[in-house]
Amino acid sequence: MNEPLDHQASDTAQFAAGVAIANIPTLLMTLVQLTGERRWLEAPYRPQRPRGMSDNDSGGLPDAIQAEIRAAALAAIVAWRTGRPVAIPTPSRELRLRMLACAMAEEIPVGYDSIIDAELPSASEPPATPIQVPAGFETLVIGAGVSGLCAAVNLARQGVPYTVIEKTGAVGGIWRDNRYPGAGVDTPNHLYSFSFAPYDWSLYFALRDELKEYLDYIADKFDLRRKIHFNTAVEAIAYDATNQRWRVTVRTPSGALETLTPNVVISAVGIFNPIKFPNVKGLDQFKGQCFHTAEWPQNVDLTNQRVVMIGNGASAMQVGPEIQDQVKSLTVFQRSPHWAAPHEQFRKPIPDAIRFLLREVPVYRAWYRLRLGWAFGDRIHAALQKDPAWPHPERALNRANDAHRAYFTQYVVSELGDRTDLLDQVLPTYPPFGKRLLMDNGWYRMLRNPRVNLVSTPIAEIKSDRVIAEDGTEYEADILIIATGFDVLRFLTCFEARGRSGRSLREVWNDDDAKAYLGTVIPDFPNFFCLYGPNLQPGHGGSLMFVVEMQMRYVMDLIKKMAEHDAGAVECRRDVHDAYNDGVDRAHANMVWSHPGMETYYRNSRGRIVVNSPYLNATFYDFTRAAVPEEFIFEPRVAEIR
Repeated sequence: MNEPLDHQASDTAQFAAGVAIANIPTLLMTLVQLTGERRWLEAPYRPQRPRGMSDNDSGGLPDAIQAEIRAAALAAIVAWRTGRPVAIPTPSRELRLRMLACAMAEEIPVGYDSIIDAELPSASEPPATPIQVPAGFETLVIGAGVSGLCAAVNLARQGVPYTVIEKTGAVGGIWRDNRYPGAGVDTPNHLYSFSFAPYDWSLYFALRDELKEYLDYIADKFDLRRKIHFNTAVEAIAYDATNQRWRVTVRTPSGALETLTPNVVISAVGIFNPIKFPNVKGLDQFKGQCFHTAEWPQNVDLTNQRVVMIGNGASAMQVGPEIQDQVKSLTVFQRSPHWAAPHEQFRKPIPDAIRFLLREVPVYRAWYRLRLGWAFGDRIHAALQKDPAWPHPERALNRANDAHRAYFTQYVVSELGDRTDLLDQVLPTYPPFGKRLLMDNGWYRMLRNPRVNLVSTPIAEIKSDRVIAEDGTEYEADILIIATGFDVLRFLTCFEARGRSGRSLREVWNDDDAKAYLGTVIPDFPNFFCLYGPNLQPGHGGSLMFVVEMQMRYVMDLIKKMAEHDAGAVECRRDVHDAYNDGVDRAHANMVWSHPGMETYYRNSRGRIVVNSPYLNATFYDFTRAAVPEEFIFEPRVAEIR
């Protein structure tokens, strides 16, 4: 049934307002799908490639061409809204690659088409069919943060019984815990969100409160809270091979210990815990307020205080600019500089008209997200590979990487202005992307503030009211902020896990040398799945939420194959696991993170990269499309012995 005329007029006016300021490359792709006219992919409409990480809203096109595109897009959107079907509901492989290449004004590799297909709303998979698990089958999910909520949605969608254990009283994980000033994402939140739950974001790069609201929205939309046991902590899990179940020891809200016996355990505790404190003499002697950014006190008052912040990574870069004008002084101790990138949309609100367009036109929203996925993901992967013929390996990996260095350097110089004395302190000597690339939050402009002092000399000692550097300089302090991040190298330290053989994961992983097949499954640990496991962080760029969605698709397929095989246990073969991780290490050897010129939390004490994935997001998507039964040992289901 058609909408009433007054609603149509209202929608048309709102569509017109949105299209008038919409992203031109995204409008072009919307036009192609809605109308079927491929002429929009050719000159004079083809966008020009922008510099840097710009959204390229104008497409680099003349005003007259932009106006023609906007008029045609508005007509197509209104026609679709009033009943005209999408002309190309499912673009062919060739066409979707051609479309994204046009939208980005650059070549897109053939293998990337699977991600495009997965993201387009008209090409989405049919509703998931229920998995016929045996009576009494139960899955336990540990953690109700980003990964845990994703696991719960997928399990519920396919009818697999589950329970979520959450140690705190609320969902949200890192976005529940981290409430320091400026906390937010450095990935655009239209990408940092689940494909199954688009959201009406108010900012292009969301801050902590809105991210927490989004995760609450997920819990409510999918009715997950009734399956979550809050204020309940998992202390240990041990595999019971006789009964093909896990014995999970939990501490209940009353403090009592109970034992649960699920068939499957999914760890969703992530890597951003526990918090990490610096090993500095006298830290416990400081008499003023001292706290980690992840434990920011709600009542702390920084007004006219002498603040010392230890660390200059992601959290510090967000905190510093936020507090610089509150404090009497801010002294930042940095261990080594980071590369940071600008983005024109960082911290900017999304206009209401664009929010309407994103909400109401799924094709536009899909192509907007696809452009972000490429720009903030696989686009730069090739620039992170070592070129053996490149003559300057000390400063860059290859010609493209050197161009990144020149661009970022020019940006830093422009931000520092007349504070050229700081260049030696803030410009890294290692290649761009060697450490996590940060999104600039006004850090360099903050360093021009007379109240701010950047110190690169290591700390020798902390006294009751001051921090003493190794060169003997003393910095008086009323408040000490610890911004040294998390112990990300030691995966799954929140609870003890023992496998079939009785060995703990700490033993198997030799403490900080975690390995898993596809970052998800581990030999000797049947029916155990690790979300956001080793070598899964898309260090070249991408969204954690997309990675977890890929993992959960794989996990659900394994559970389905368990049911089809009438298996009580499924375990990754050791040779498959080892061959995969050998491949990970070989790939990393040719990438920037193995460059010797910097320290990075990506590498463990042996120099092995355990956090980042060396693979394209598109490659990992294909790896996790479906589980290969031959890579696993399926153990026939046995009757339980109580």
